[in-house]
Amino acid sequence: MKIMKITTCANDILPAGLFKNALSVIGPSIVEICNASLLTGVVPRFCKHAVVEPILKKSSLDPTQLKNYRPISKLPLLSKILEKVVADQLTTFLEKHEIYDKFQSGFRKRHSTETALLKVSSDIMMSADSGASSVMVLLDLTSAFDTIDHTILINRLRDIVGVSGLALEWFRSYLSNRSFSVFANRFMSHSKDLTCGVPQGSVLGPILFLLYMLRLGLIIRQFPEVSYHFYADDIQLYCSFKPMEVHKLSSLINCLASIEQWLGDNYLQLNSETSETLIIAPDNQISLIKQHLGSLGSSVHLSLRYLGVIFDSAMSLEQHSRQLIRNCLFQLRNISKLRTLLSKSELEMVIHAFISSRLDYCNSLFLCLSKRNLDRLQLVQNAAARLLTKTRKREHITPVLRSLHWLPVHFRIHFTILVLTYKALNCDAPAYISDLLESHTPSRSLRSSNQRLLLVPRTRFKTRGDRSFRAVAPRLWNALPPSLRCLDCIYSFKKQLKTHLFRLAFN
Repeated sequence: MKIMKITTCANDILPAGLFKNALSVIGPSIVEICNASLLTGVVPRFCKHAVVEPILKKSSLDPTQLKNYRPISKLPLLSKILEKVVADQLTTFLEKHEIYDKFQSGFRKRHSTETALLKVSSDIMMSADSGASSVMVLLDLTSAFDTIDHTILINRLRDIVGVSGLALEWFRSYLSNRSFSVFANRFMSHSKDLTCGVPQGSVLGPILFLLYMLRLGLIIRQFPEVSYHFYADDIQLYCSFKPMEVHKLSSLINCLASIEQWLGDNYLQLNSETSETLIIAPDNQISLIKQHLGSLGSSVHLSLRYLGVIFDSAMSLEQHSRQLIRNCLFQLRNISKLRTLLSKSELEMVIHAFISSRLDYCNSLFLCLSKRNLDRLQLVQNAAARLLTKTRKREHITPVLRSLHWLPVHFRIHFTILVLTYKALNCDAPAYISDLLESHTPSRSLRSSNQRLLLVPRTRFKTRGDRSFRAVAPRLWNALPPSLRCLDCIYSFKKQLKTHLFRLAFN
């Protein structure tokens, strides 16, 4: 409870800070309440009332449009503690028995936006290397958490997950007799009954949503030509095909129809306004492919943003890098105005928060970037270093970066890829990332047999398959010293890897 990030709800008798400080006194009573709930299969009524606060999804959106708000449910502290106890047990069971959809990356340990995007981009880059084009479709659901049918969810818990007996009764109690009030502009509404949906902002809500969506993966797998990836309620489909296999797009269209049918049967709805399509192909083939997309043709874009990364038809991330650089320079100009008000350590914290975090976000995908764009990103880091150290533009930047112990952008990308590779080889990464790597097995017994080498796949084009994670990760991994590859502790690996890359960068 001490490490839980909890906030005060309007229904709470005690503020969150006081609640934590009094744990030594009230802790035993909380344990008794949680145990009583689990042993009887009953969730206390006061734990099932939420105070909903509408939060604007983005500051740039029109605040007069209700669709631009996300309803965040604030629940009592005791409810969060009880849900956390159940969520820990449920998650352990789900992971042990591999019940989650393999390609679902939302709300899961060791899964992230970066691993999801890396898997998809690697697949598409390798397909492009073989001469295939791809079509990517992004689907978004409208108020997905709010329309979940409780009866269907209970049936999924029983039939797919295997929850039964008292445990199933607990979930039935958790979902029944829920209520909510809306708090906005310092006013509280009257209480209303909640007959469907799971509360956003709760601990169990996201897990229950993933379980509700489990059968959708089965629907998509009925179409072998179509690959997919989920991130919470975002659905990503992609289909690759050779020039003479454009007919495979009919499978994608049929898959979309089946998805829409399944969603309707389960009281979920696609948001047609935010669904987008991207054709990844040579320019002279895009118009032909668009003709075979039927109704999807109207949603085709030259680029699209997914999980914070902008993809384009060449998978070059050209537009993404331009926008990233523009945002970073804007932030640097603002930070420069604060320089006289902050100490050096405070200024460095601000730079890491607003600049380094942006340069590092999903930077394993920067394998797709050209050298020119990588150099431009390096100029951003150089500008941040000059701002921090008051270094003039004409002074050489390498000694400055070395003194700050900042790895250059190129090596930061390598660091991310190698850490993810280490995790994949040590069962600490998503299975779909581990599947991209293959151990190198020598044809005869050699000294290198126990050095944990990886097989480097053959590729045809340096700007396509050669830049995919499937090809780059083994090359970088095999180039590491054997002593580094064979470490059995992730913390030691990260520390020694940074030292190794630091020497390569500055020596």
